[in-house]
Formats: sequence, C-alpha cells, structure tokens
Amino acid sequence: MEKQSTTEVHFTIAFYNVENLFDFEDNKLTHDNDFLPHSVKRWTKKRYERKLYKLAEAISKIGFDDLQKPPTLIGIAEAENKKVLQDLIRTEDLKDHNYDIVHYDSKDERGIDVGLIYNKDEFELEYSKPFSVYLEKENGIQDFTRDILLVSGKLNGELIHCIVNHWPSRRDGVKESSVNRLAASHKVIEIIEMIRAKEVNSKIVVMGDFNDNPNNESVKMLSEKSGLFNPMKILVSYSRGTQNHNFKWNVFDQILFSTNFFETNDSSLKFEKADIFDEKFLTQYHGKYKGQPFRTYIGKKYKGGFSDHFPVFIRLSMMN
Repeated sequence: MEKQSTTEVHFTIAFYNVENLFDFEDNKLTHDNDFLPHSVKRWTKKRYERKLYKLAEAISKIGFDDLQKPPTLIGIAEAENKKVLQDLIRTEDLKDHNYDIVHYDSKDERGIDVGLIYNKDEFELEYSKPFSVYLEKENGIQDFTRDILLVSGKLNGELIHCIVNHWPSRRDGVKESSVNRLAASHKVIEIIEMIRAKEVNSKIVVMGDFNDNPNNESVKMLSEKSGLFNPMKILVSYSRGTQNHNFKWNVFDQILFSTNFFETNDSSLKFEKADIFDEKFLTQYHGKYKGQPFRTYIGKKYKGGFSDHFPVFIRLSMMN
C-alpha cells in the first residue's frame, strides 16, 4: 500500500495593542470624550479610517514574509467595541482572509476591551467567555479594568485555548499598581486551572499587554504556577522591546504557552519561533523618537501612525 505523503503546515498567532481604537461616536456610558470630532484631539471619521488602514496593513504583514499569509489568530487590546473590530476586518488588507471576531464589552471606565480576530478557514470557534478581575480602590470601592477573554477552538483540527489579556496600567506608579496586575495574574491562573480540570493535557496560549515585563512578579508567577513557557524573556534588551517609555524599552506584550507545544508528535501543533514584529515601517523614521513605535498621537498632537506598541507573535507548525 502506497504511503500517504504529508506536508508541514504553519500558523502565526499574534497579539497587538492597537492604542485607542475608538470610533468617532459618543458613548454616554464611557469616558471616550477624547476621541470625538469636536474634542481637543479632533478624532474624525477620516482619522479613524486612516487608523484602521494602518492597523490592517500592520496585521496583514505579521509573519507574511515566511508563510505568505497573515496570522490565523490575533489577540487585540484597546478596542472600544465590537464595531471597531468589525470595521478592522472589513478593510482592504484583511477583508479577503475570512476573519471573524470574538468580543465582549467590559466595565473598563474608558470603554476599551480585548478581543480576538480569527481566520474561519483555519480556526473553528467552539467556546468563548469573558472573566472580570475584581479590583478595589484605596477607599474600598470596586475599581474596573478590562476583562480577560477565553476563546477555545480547533486550530487545524487541534483544540487550543487562547486567553487574551490587557492588565491594569502603571499609571498610579509601578509599585502602587502592582497589586492590580497580581490580581489579574491570579485570575488567569484560575482560568487555566478550570480548563485543566476538564482537559488535563490542554494546549493553552496566554497573550496580552501585561503592563509588566517577563521578569516582574505578576508574569513570573503566572508562568511558574501554571507551567507556561515564556519565549519573550530572551527578547528583553536595552535596544529592543514592544513599548518605549521615557526612552526605556519594555516587553509588556507577550505570548506564553503550555509546554506541551514542545512535544514531538508530528500530528500535533508545535512551537517554532517567537518574535517582536518591529519592522521599520512601524517605527518613527526621524527625530528624537526614531526607532520607537510610530504612534497615532503624541500627547494631543496627531501623528497618524499605527500604535504605541509593536505586535508580538509566535509561529506553530504541524504535519497534515
């Protein structure tokens, strides 16, 4: 009997903090007033559409040089609502890739959420659920942050679980706000335990803007307690990162995964590589911010760029 030939197939999973992807309509329930046509930032339909065009251009090129296709899964942070993600996947650069989205509104006071874009030809959605993180202000009143999103489905026939995050910011100080990121870390650990209670050897990918580096306590705790591998640890350097604050690079954007992605079974998904997508076209070309992410705004000054973060990605492969 003739042996069937097999081919290796590859998939990119990416994460991108898209920096304030707001529409230009007023939501009375959230603090979106900076991003309206008559605000100081003058956030108009034209600027919104330019932002969508720029983000779609960036997403369409992640992993494209190697695989001749854009990512299968893209975790997103800082999307205002479902509409902006739908508008994003309808852009010229993304509309032919059969993308769909998973999105839930959270109680974040600015109205920004996480979401997941997925290619329906390669990923079969089975389940999704948002999880809130309980935070308290100093006076004991509940504080709200972005929900954590769990999406489960079959990537090329194999079940994987993706957990998309945007942890609380450092705005009130790194130390002062660290308790909030630890709370988010504990919630992700809980979600992973819940998944593993039903499926012991589950394949799990945790992605997000953690507002902490790989060596900070919140991310280390998540990695160690949940037995996750963090390929972004080796990408931390003085000259490279995903976000730059006061001319210091951070790797806040990370993708971690369960160690069973290292198993050598040909018929299952395996980890190949991880990297920051920091191609030159995504950077400031000139001036004191040269080499940093080309942002939409610097303060209130409109620059018309992509985002203040670079995307990150991992590549997986399996035999078909």
